[in-house]
Amino acid sequence: MKKTLKNLTKFLMLLVLVSSCQEDDKTFGAIVSPTNLTISYEIVGKDAANPDGDGSGKVILKATADNATSYKFLFSDETSENSPSGEYTKQFTKNGVNTYTVTAVAYGTGGTATNTSIEVTVYSDFSDPEAIQFLTAGSTKTWYWAASKQGHLGVGPNDNSDDNAIPKFYGAAPFEKELGSSSCLYLEKLVFSLEGETIKFKLDTDGSAFFNKSYNSVGGSGDTSQDLCLTYDTSGLKTVTLGPSNSVVPTGKTRGTSMTFADNGFMGYYVGATTYEILKITATEMQVRAVMGNDPTLAWYHTFTTKTIEEQKQASNPEPSNLVFSDEFDVDGAPDASKWTMELGTGQSGWGNNEAQSYKAENAVVSGGMLKITAKAEAFDGKQYTSARMKTEGKFDFKYGKIEIKAKLPKGSGTWPALWMLGANYATQQWPACGELDMMEHIGNKQGEVHATLHYPGHSGAGGVGGFTNIPDVSETFHIYKTIWDAEKIRFFIDGTLYYTFANDASKPFNANFFLILNVAMGGNYGGAIAPGFVSSAMEVDYVKVFQ
Repeated sequence: MKKTLKNLTKFLMLLVLVSSCQEDDKTFGAIVSPTNLTISYEIVGKDAANPDGDGSGKVILKATADNATSYKFLFSDETSENSPSGEYTKQFTKNGVNTYTVTAVAYGTGGTATNTSIEVTVYSDFSDPEAIQFLTAGSTKTWYWAASKQGHLGVGPNDNSDDNAIPKFYGAAPFEKELGSSSCLYLEKLVFSLEGETIKFKLDTDGSAFFNKSYNSVGGSGDTSQDLCLTYDTSGLKTVTLGPSNSVVPTGKTRGTSMTFADNGFMGYYVGATTYEILKITATEMQVRAVMGNDPTLAWYHTFTTKTIEEQKQASNPEPSNLVFSDEFDVDGAPDASKWTMELGTGQSGWGNNEAQSYKAENAVVSGGMLKITAKAEAFDGKQYTSARMKTEGKFDFKYGKIEIKAKLPKGSGTWPALWMLGANYATQQWPACGELDMMEHIGNKQGEVHATLHYPGHSGAGGVGGFTNIPDVSETFHIYKTIWDAEKIRFFIDGTLYYTFANDASKPFNANFFLILNVAMGGNYGGAIAPGFVSSAMEVDYVKVFQ
């Protein structure tokens, strides 16, 4: 309450300062401040047996003043309400008998204002501590649109019919709003926190919000043909008060609790509503209903979850789980010859990339449960460096699936480790027509920058298509490089975090069998300059697994 009164004092001091410095406006006539401001109130249900009301917590307020053009009420529960007429019914919802400060502000011409305050004691029998716990987890909880659910955004009637608890007219399909004019919606995070006994809300966005087409003007657009993502400031904390819902939803289809957001707060989709009825809420899912601000015959439905959008996508598209190939490098010595073939020598034109090494079988060793491919400064076969390259060609190839490789990368300028795949039909469909799928590439000259790249006709050499991310400790710590490949997309992850998605289709070569390749190159077109004094560095691989 002290915080509220302090903020109110600052606000009123500003009003006084503005009005004292302002001359008469010749357009609107003399500036006249409101006078004789009074507040009267009636506690709903008050009688001899119930001196503080009937438990609804409702208080009918009326502010009057001479020369007032509009009014605003401010309450010590950190809420406020504009009231052009000066009349407003406030519902206090803190359980028990509580005393509140009510401040009325009367506005006059030219922005002048005056205020007065009273105290009101009222009884509320409302209590929903479980909803508060579900909403905030007792401290802070982040909610996301339940984009994977049918009808996570929808609209239905608000007319006392049996359909008042369902989005009968429209329900968004799973992930329907991910692209185009609605692409900002799934970027939103709804953060609820509990500060003492007060619930606070913050709508985190990318700087824009999703507007119903009839409210696009609020976001600064004159387009009324479609819903749009528009630049809109949602920063700052909003106070949320819980109270009994007073809707037309039948008992049994609603929790009976509503949330009211102060300062025009809203739950991600702007429909002119600040009060949302909780239909159901658990620790992980919430469905709310809000009556549209400019059309009381419509009610909008929102469903939220504690799972991120990416977690929902993964759950909606289960990862392949049938293990079809595995090497965990448990037997010391040379790599398992039943699974791997060693490629030797310098290749044509340095393996097509002017690479500086010659490949030797001896540079790939299994020891202590790890495969170690070591690049060395060693004169051999006309080159100044040696390393190793191994492949599953002729022993294992496959189409589609999940590939997981746990590895720690070499370090040093000029090193070029790669975990990749090549089209098994390369003998008849020469590269790049066969397709190349680089699940992980890294060069020591850009330490920590990990790339996923795809090569195919029109995208050979430096024209490959892909993405990258930064992992500073790639040479100090083992990371899991995962690729999920199907007919529609190829997704690249590091330690479970998606960092690039490639759109696959029938026109591309990534719909045939591929085989695995592991190697560490030195220098060349991509690896770049090799550090003077380089001695050796190894890529260590804990396991390679393929699931379908």
